[in-house]
Amino acid sequence: MPQSAPPALTQDDFLGHPAGLSTLFFTELWERFSYYGMRGLLILYMTAGLDAGGLGFDTATAGAVYGLYGGCVYLLCLPGGWLADRWLGARRATLIGGSLILAGHLCLAAPFKDSFFGGLALVVLGTGLLKPSISKLVGDLYPADDPRRDAGYSLYYMGINLGAFLAPLACGWLALSGEFRAALAGWGVAPANAWHVGFAAAALGMAGGLWQFRAGHARLANAGLPPPAGITVGDRRLLRRALLAIAVLVLVLGAGLMRGWLGVAALSNGFALVLLAVTAGFFISMFRGGDWTGEERARLRLILILFVAASVFWSLFEQGGSTLNLFAARNTDLTLAGYSFPATWFQSVNPLMIIVLAPVFALGWVKLGTRNPSSIAKFTLGLVLVAAGFGVLAVAAVLAAEGVKVSPLWLVATYLLHSLGELCLSPVGLSAISRLAPARIASLTMGVWFLASSVGNYLGGRVAGLYDRFSLPGLFAMVTGLALLAALGLWALGPYARRLLPPTASGSRP
Repeated sequence: MPQSAPPALTQDDFLGHPAGLSTLFFTELWERFSYYGMRGLLILYMTAGLDAGGLGFDTATAGAVYGLYGGCVYLLCLPGGWLADRWLGARRATLIGGSLILAGHLCLAAPFKDSFFGGLALVVLGTGLLKPSISKLVGDLYPADDPRRDAGYSLYYMGINLGAFLAPLACGWLALSGEFRAALAGWGVAPANAWHVGFAAAALGMAGGLWQFRAGHARLANAGLPPPAGITVGDRRLLRRALLAIAVLVLVLGAGLMRGWLGVAALSNGFALVLLAVTAGFFISMFRGGDWTGEERARLRLILILFVAASVFWSLFEQGGSTLNLFAARNTDLTLAGYSFPATWFQSVNPLMIIVLAPVFALGWVKLGTRNPSSIAKFTLGLVLVAAGFGVLAVAAVLAAEGVKVSPLWLVATYLLHSLGELCLSPVGLSAISRLAPARIASLTMGVWFLASSVGNYLGGRVAGLYDRFSLPGLFAMVTGLALLAALGLWALGPYARRLLPPTASGSRP
């Protein structure tokens, strides 16, 4: 398999890290602004009545669409990572992916309901190219055993969360606030169009990300350039045809959903089977294919363990945009000091806490040195914390069972616990996958990390579809039990996982 030359590292001038990290930091900031701005509105827009400018979907249908969208977004990171490895290079894949995402957000911003699923499809295609590629670019900035790598990913993760913090505030206020809707009415614009103004703000964020990436190309040195050997003309032609077929299929399915030619539930169930087959097939082919050394096979086994744990974690955590969003809109008091605020603003709590706490965690991992816990230990703690967050929500659901709107502090406490769990798992997982991945399939293996997000997003959306079918205390208690069971299983596997590989140069174990 052709491989690119090692990147020429630039002078350290971004908080003690390579200069290229600043380019990727701000690019991802604005890309995540677009993603989380749209995501915060998505299930609320789908469940809003037609007279309020929404799509009028019931909760089960909206949850199925949300899960299908979230699952597809990250599932396509697998072919996206493969294309970056074999053909485009991570840098070009990031640029093309961002352009497709921008086109998708513009479709959602258009005041036409027929463009809704087409817009989601374009965002899916673009994210599949961008996410594994830009994450690999971060790893390419560091030598293999650089002890700053974990801290670098944590700083990069701060950029993600700064965009995620700003997006629900801005897009949510534009789409949902009474003040802005009154302003639209005063300008002679139907207030129901506020949803599309919120989506337009998300599009503006992606445009800013593309500008930042182009302006900072020079700081990336040789990182992410196309493989020098390239691929054959025949393979290139085959790839173009396959990409065209995928794009047409996704767009046709989107149009079929919007027109009612396809049932959402049937399509979502079919996607579940595809997701299961892809996951099983990918790991089987990865273990059976390739002339792996003993150490590389050990790395792949550890990646599989981390993948399962991450899938469970994201299936709970990613309910922030679905189940928790519905709880905020329907069961939570949305006033503070006499001021009413949009339900989406709760989604800024998590990234705000990440921004505040990420430097503490990044410094802590470095300071621990040889006492730095293994990735398995950090993952286990992450699962326990996300379980505790849903345990808090189960108590709040009991209080809300009689139709009482509970204090917003319940959701704030839930997001705090989820944020602590995320810091134990997500940046650590990105760094671990980057370090463990065999060099020959670096971007593709990074796509495996996003495959875990695909599984989690899909399951989280399907759980949201149960919101009106089960009692909320029972639903949240069930989710809490699932997370605790997964944490127990991972803890039991810890001794086996620690034997797979020796410590890294910094003294910590993967």
